[in-house]
Amino acid sequence: MVLLGDVFPNFTANTTEGEIDFHDWLGESWGILFSHPSDFTPVCTTELSKVITLLPEFKKRNVKTIGLSCDSVSSHMAWCKDIKSYAGCLEDEKFPYPIIEDKDRNIAMKLGMLDKDELDTAGMPLTARAVFIVDSNKKFRLSLLYPATTGRNFDEILRVIDSLQLTDKAKVATPANWKMGDDCMVLPTVPEDQIGKMFPQGITVVPLPSGKNYLRKTPCPKI
Repeated sequence: MVLLGDVFPNFTANTTEGEIDFHDWLGESWGILFSHPSDFTPVCTTELSKVITLLPEFKKRNVKTIGLSCDSVSSHMAWCKDIKSYAGCLEDEKFPYPIIEDKDRNIAMKLGMLDKDELDTAGMPLTARAVFIVDSNKKFRLSLLYPATTGRNFDEILRVIDSLQLTDKAKVATPANWKMGDDCMVLPTVPEDQIGKMFPQGITVVPLPSGKNYLRKTPCPKI
């Protein structure tokens, strides 16, 4: 089992852009690997189309996107036409990111993506809607695992990338429902005598019945 902070397992795979080595493909970028149960399915088509429309946002964050589905590259290529159409792309536009072929479920099994309650017509388990975020050091930073029947919220995925990249650079944590620009929380490990130096923009201590001054808010740092 891969734990958060571990180096994300490397693999080679056939994709709609040819064979890749995952770590080489990532290079010095962050990456999102998101998996799908099958080609030509309604929820998957909406998700892959959404990724197309959000690509400028991912690029701003130095994030590469790659999909995976339990069908062949030739099937993926045909499916890409539907995905582009749903996203409002021109017919002759190149599909803008790769989709991995995983007919034998080898990668899905390696990464724990299978949904044992959802089976295909041959009785094989379908790939769940997994999301893996990997940073530029190839470290595994976040996973989300949805059942095959529930579509993902890609706005939430952008939000957590913002949080991960911000908290890598500043001694803050992001509270519930945080979005970029909102106040952050000062980490409990930051001592009081370092507050002024580390947070010149100031902090606000939220009074609590316990009397413990651990809820310390600060404006969102600039990164």
